[in-house]
Amino acid sequence: MKKEIAAAVCCLKALLAPRARLDPEKTDLFLERLSVALMEKFSGHWFPENPSRGQAYRCIRINEVQQWDPEVLRACRESRIQMSQLELPVNLTLWVDPGEVCYRK
Repeated sequence: MKKEIAAAVCCLKALLAPRARLDPEKTDLFLERLSVALMEKFSGHWFPENPSRGQAYRCIRINEVQQWDPEVLRACRESRIQMSQLELPVNLTLWVDPGEVCYRK
């Protein structure tokens, strides 16, 4: 689970890096807090023998209906970043599954 979460966080970093107006220290703190939030959320919902089980629970979604994923919000709060500073794509879906991380924007 750790390597998949690290890959998901790396993916988000790449998506916000060219756009975000954050200093590198704040960005690193946000990504660290997001990693912790995802580890806590996914604990008990990680099934390597059946990767599709719990897939919807491990989906990070940002769109017009659900503007901010709760774990992204938590990481923002804990790192004292305004959500608008992230400037992530308006529509983003990130799936974190055993052995696979992918996204659609």
